[in-house]
Amino acid sequence: MVLEIDDLHVRYRKIEAVHGASLRVEAGSIVTVIGPNGAGKSTLLNAIMGALPTYGVAAGAIRLFGDDVTALPIEERVALGMSLVPERRELFGSMSVEDNLVLGAFRRKRAGERAYLDQMDVVYNLFPRLRERARQEAGTLSGGERQMLAIGRALMARPRLLMLDEPSLGLAPLIAREIFQIIDRLRQSGVATLLIEQNARAALQVADYGYVLETGDVVMAGPANDLAHDPKVVETYLGLGRRSAA
Repeated sequence: MVLEIDDLHVRYRKIEAVHGASLRVEAGSIVTVIGPNGAGKSTLLNAIMGALPTYGVAAGAIRLFGDDVTALPIEERVALGMSLVPERRELFGSMSVEDNLVLGAFRRKRAGERAYLDQMDVVYNLFPRLRERARQEAGTLSGGERQMLAIGRALMARPRLLMLDEPSLGLAPLIAREIFQIIDRLRQSGVATLLIEQNARAALQVADYGYVLETGDVVMAGPANDLAHDPKVVETYLGLGRRSAA
């Protein structure tokens, strides 16, 4: 098991945003957490990554490959194989595409790995447009290209667990579809993926297993295909789109 979360509570001062969440992510799998705005999805990711604001407190158990990482700082979680692509992508806009990718491998360089750039070709093969724009400033890229760069930068660290926060946010439907196709291809590399996504239809199509988070509570869980056909999920998250598709 790559990631195990047991009874995770996340509190911001006096307000508890996540109430006893538990989830599992297996090696090579894609697990998605869906839910409405304000459900606590991004808070859940930040707690797993150890990136809560200074006034946030997480309680419960977070295990990576069986090791308890609940009390570890972000840097140590990254060193153990976690990578997070945040909703805002947080690229260095005045730096080139290639320099942004090199920064993604900085931890490996600092650790003394001689082949710390060995994922560059892997990323360029996964995202050919990044190769074409290697010398271009990241701030001049389109929204879809920036998302590709954010994912590519995370992959430069050779993560064992890749966490994606709303990767389709703000993207045109065709570009979002391309991003999800790439996420699906990541499964072949053996990377485990935890996907937070408001586009429930696309998330459940690409995922192996899913969780539904509502107001901080995990209210449903199961194989993604089962959730995609569950009447409650269809009515709440897929209803309008499903009828239109039909």
